[in-house]
Amino acid sequence: MNIVVHICCAPCFLYLEEELRKGGHRVIGFWYNPNIHPLLEYRCRLESLKKYCLESQVELLINDSYELEKFLQGALNEPELRCRFCYRLRLEAAAREAASEKFDAFTTTLLVSKYQRHELIKTIAQQAARKYGVNFYYDDFRRGHYQGHNRARELGIYRQKYCGCIFSERDRYS
Repeated sequence: MNIVVHICCAPCFLYLEEELRKGGHRVIGFWYNPNIHPLLEYRCRLESLKKYCLESQVELLINDSYELEKFLQGALNEPELRCRFCYRLRLEAAAREAASEKFDAFTTTLLVSKYQRHELIKTIAQQAARKYGVNFYYDDFRRGHYQGHNRARELGIYRQKYCGCIFSERDRYS
């Protein structure tokens, strides 16, 4: 199966990519993360991912639209639901990309993180799959969270300290 993987960061991608390849799938990376702030953090994550994909010969599709205003407007309009907005924004982009490129399915590295709202991600991804007529590949990849991050450390890949949004950074350090 050809699977587009929405990637939030390289460390979470390391485990998920390995698992999908073990299952015989072709992995196509997809970067779209207007939620990651500040801009230097965004660039650092993207550059570390590009370097890894180049070295590992992973195809990577990049939507490098740094839509700060779009993200902030949506996140500010739904302060209690900002994660829902953020997931929807990115997962719909991944589903749309998978459908337009005629890939079999899409998934996301968000499913690797033990800090993300797993059931909400699953629900929103399933909605996006129906909307764009593409399959959503689901697995609970949280079992590999530490494995991916440990491997990133071994490879010298940048490992971030928060999910990416400015609200998460504030909550972590306040």
